[in-house]
Amino acid sequence: MALAGKVAIVTGAAQGIGRAIAETLARHGADIVVADLDPGRSQDTVEAVSKLGRRALNVKVNVADWDDVKSMTDQVLKDWGKIDILVNNAGVTRDGLLVRMKEEDWNLVLQVNLNGTFHCTKAVLQAMSKQRSGRIVNIASIVGAIGNAGQANYAASKAAVIGFTKTVAREYASRMITVNAVAPGFIDTAMTHGLPPEVKETLQKQIPLGRLGQPSDVAEAVRFLVSEEAGYITGQVLHVNGGMLMV
Repeated sequence: MALAGKVAIVTGAAQGIGRAIAETLARHGADIVVADLDPGRSQDTVEAVSKLGRRALNVKVNVADWDDVKSMTDQVLKDWGKIDILVNNAGVTRDGLLVRMKEEDWNLVLQVNLNGTFHCTKAVLQAMSKQRSGRIVNIASIVGAIGNAGQANYAASKAAVIGFTKTVAREYASRMITVNAVAPGFIDTAMTHGLPPEVKETLQKQIPLGRLGQPSDVAEAVRFLVSEEAGYITGQVLHVNGGMLMV
């Protein structure tokens, strides 16, 4: 129970990678703020965390809205007194070739994936600075490093998250706050379930380990980065992609 007594906010925690992260951190002792746009859908995550013997707080939040995010962090500090860990996982896609991409689809992806990460990070920094400790992990993506046809908005948002991660890491290292990113490759979630079998097969041929990743693969990387053992790691991007990208 290496994370016993820690309070962790996980955004986009209702399903997929976010839920896996919430459950993994809870399994190692953390109390979890299950933050999602749909609190009804996130109830399963809340119940899973509770079954592991940890506290769970179900919070509806739109990370693209600063007032919403500030209200969430104020509630957490009022109810639980501190924030030790933030995992910026909430994200959306609106894919399409650039020439046909609607401006609203470009803006939405940037607002959630990039602005949401900015809002949540800004909202926790004061509390973490006062306690002179904190762990922030931003979920980036392999496409933020290599690009992907049809995902100009998503790739741009995730590349920006990587630059944001490194800058905040430099700004807050003196306060003993580490800021890192995990960049998943292609993970077996609802987002990939809709892919045709032939597309999945083509993807797997590009992955040296020969399979799509599991949400647990990403969750374990996050768990390491928020642990005491990772205390000397900051401003880094941990690629979890089965060897699809080697840097």
